[in-house]
Amino acid sequence: MKRLLVTGVSGLLGLNLAYLAADQFHVTGVLRQERAATMEVAREARFETVTADLTQPEDIERLLELAKPDIVVHCAAMTDVDRCEGNPEEAYQANVRLPGMLACAAARKGVKLLHISTDAVFDGLQGNYTESDTPNPIHTYARTKLEGEYAVANANPDALIARVNFYGWSWQGRRSLAEYFFNNLSQGNAVFGFSDLIFCPLLVNDMVEILLRMVEHDLSGIYHVVSAECQSKFMFGRMLAREFGFDENLVLPGSSRDSEMRAPRSPLLSLNCEKLARALGEALPAQQPAMNRYAGLYRQGYPQSLRSVFIRSDHSLA
Repeated sequence: MKRLLVTGVSGLLGLNLAYLAADQFHVTGVLRQERAATMEVAREARFETVTADLTQPEDIERLLELAKPDIVVHCAAMTDVDRCEGNPEEAYQANVRLPGMLACAAARKGVKLLHISTDAVFDGLQGNYTESDTPNPIHTYARTKLEGEYAVANANPDALIARVNFYGWSWQGRRSLAEYFFNNLSQGNAVFGFSDLIFCPLLVNDMVEILLRMVEHDLSGIYHVVSAECQSKFMFGRMLAREFGFDENLVLPGSSRDSEMRAPRSPLLSLNCEKLARALGEALPAQQPAMNRYAGLYRQGYPQSLRSVFIRSDHSLA
């Protein structure tokens, strides 16, 4: 069985990836030291964890020696857009320097690297962006993620870079836009959805399956990994409300220009994913079927399964 190493395993994508990939791989998830001070994987969990400070080159080397992965999926990042805006140096360390070092170490050891980037590298003025279009990031998070792409590609030309946007269930229960809508609407709270922000999110479970297929196909270079359809965040919230039987009128149209967000947002993040569709031989998932699956996972108890993965710990990488 091949060995898969997943960084950022406490995050939305990292946890779902580690949890679901355990059917096919021996999975090791990486926790930050501050996370590992309060949590570890439960005994009955489907994968193991180690603790590492990935900002330190020696920890990266020890991690690769310990886990001996065939594949590394780098999900860890500083993703809070407004926090990045206020802490650009911290964002640089997490989103540029760290992935560059990891890519370099993986290349030296001949380990396949899949680096997770973002659709936000584009300014959102044009839409339907292809992989050959020139990025133009408009805030610190996006700029550091784009610089991270460059750092990975320069250190490891065989690396696979996925520009993504996703939603799903998380162990915290509040890590995605879908959970924000679900948590509020299930309590009868009215919420605003931005009608001036267009995006193409994938259900994280679909994304995991697609990312693993990309690795199996030994793809390299940049790919857009998003839904084949796009919609506003307002319409996304209304679609979720209908799927769960909530009052869709509780989702109110709003404008990002009236929000208190510190960093500007790209208005039209519609990405063209035809390159990936050709490589895999099929279209990427559409919005409504993915939302159907999201609700089905809830009814099957999938969120509770994810939330049972972690327990308290003071474990560290020795």
